[in-house]
Amino acid sequence: MNRLPAWVDYGLIPLMNLSLAFGVTAIVVMLVGENPLDALTVLVNGAFVYEGALGYTLYYTTSFVFTGLAVAVAFHARLFNIGGEGQAYIGGLGALMVALAVQDWAPGVLAIPLCIVGAAAFGALWAFIPGWLQAWRGSHIVITTIMFNFIASGIMVGLLSGALMRPGQSNPESFLFGESARMPQLHELLAPLGIEIGRSPLNLSIVFAVLACIGVWLLIWRTRWGYALRAMGQSEPAAQYAGVPVPRMIVTAMLISGALAGLMAINTVMGDQGKVTLNFPSGFGFTGIAVALMGRSHPVGIVFAALLFGALFQGGTELDFEFQTITREMVLLIQGLIILFSGALALMFVPWMERRFARKVAT
Repeated sequence: MNRLPAWVDYGLIPLMNLSLAFGVTAIVVMLVGENPLDALTVLVNGAFVYEGALGYTLYYTTSFVFTGLAVAVAFHARLFNIGGEGQAYIGGLGALMVALAVQDWAPGVLAIPLCIVGAAAFGALWAFIPGWLQAWRGSHIVITTIMFNFIASGIMVGLLSGALMRPGQSNPESFLFGESARMPQLHELLAPLGIEIGRSPLNLSIVFAVLACIGVWLLIWRTRWGYALRAMGQSEPAAQYAGVPVPRMIVTAMLISGALAGLMAINTVMGDQGKVTLNFPSGFGFTGIAVALMGRSHPVGIVFAALLFGALFQGGTELDFEFQTITREMVLLIQGLIILFSGALALMFVPWMERRFARKVAT
């Protein structure tokens, strides 16, 4: 049983990990000859203050929310789904296939939901096979999901440079989505209402990300199925003894996880690019692992963690532009330090905090 209050376990300790990560980052920035406060100012301005910056930050945050939720659902079943990258990739294929099928006759109010369903269904299908292999053949989910990332990449390279490649293009990219299958961008939606915001790729997908957070919270913490899932994650033999159908739960958890990862594609493919390009997930599926770890696999924590990584992703571009010594690789170092202290070393302060609270209770 957890011996720490929830506000310590889910609030104070992640904040301490984050502070330590930024402290080490400040030392690295000083070692390359820059002022950490100046770098932090540029990072914050680039992520939140400059015109359109907040829109870009929230655009990246949306993708991280989807992939973070995908990892979190699997985590609760003690499944380490590292296949979010491939599932998002195949999700983009699903959205494209549905768009090509319906965009000539379906209006936007019908085409967009169908494309979303297509992205989720293809992502779930790509997660189903590793889940089935884990449940019924004992194949380790980490190995199979990593392998399926490479398989997805190979399939997409073949399709984007072959059957789905847009004629007249030298780069491997798909046919364009029709206007009815494009996700509306927020600056376009708000302009008729007299609300002017900076141009950015932020689109209606952020609303679906919020709905996904609410749906995951209800599913995991407010349903019998979610209780059984968490029980299985705590002790699979005990859950099986209690009558939980463990193999079926594993497959179902992976289907939901894959569907959430597949939904990441609607933000990039339907909301920004309007086409499927090579390697469009851009590593967001792997970053979702760090987001889920930092957010303690809870939707609220995932939102804040995704916002942090979105700010680092957008503000890091400004750092690279403003400083010659702080390059894109330095920004990746900052992200790596946050992953290190919030992921691999996430429990570093737990024994110390437990001893403090034990002494307090004893006193």
